[in-house]
Amino acid sequence: MSSTVQNNSSAVGDSPEQSPTEKELAVLLVNALNLEIAPENIVPTDPLYGDGLGLDSIDILEVALEVSRRYGFQLRSDDERNQQIFQSLRTLATHVAEHRVAT
Repeated sequence: MSSTVQNNSSAVGDSPEQSPTEKELAVLLVNALNLEIAPENIVPTDPLYGDGLGLDSIDILEVALEVSRRYGFQLRSDDERNQQIFQSLRTLATHVAEHRVAT
């Protein structure tokens, strides 16, 4: 199967290209968790947990702390939306874009 099929998706939300916020967060993920992947190789729509990037709950907690420090808002462990927020790089970037504190 050719990867050009994936790149021709008409839905913007399914684009394999990283947005500027996704690029920032990909670098944050790689640096905070010492991942052995280049930030630009993280597919924005791949799952962060399990088969995607392979993060576990401790990794997600570390990411939440780094996001809180960098973007000026709290990601709470008891937030019922956490599964949705941390579904993928794209969903995390969307949440950050909506809640980040302007500097």
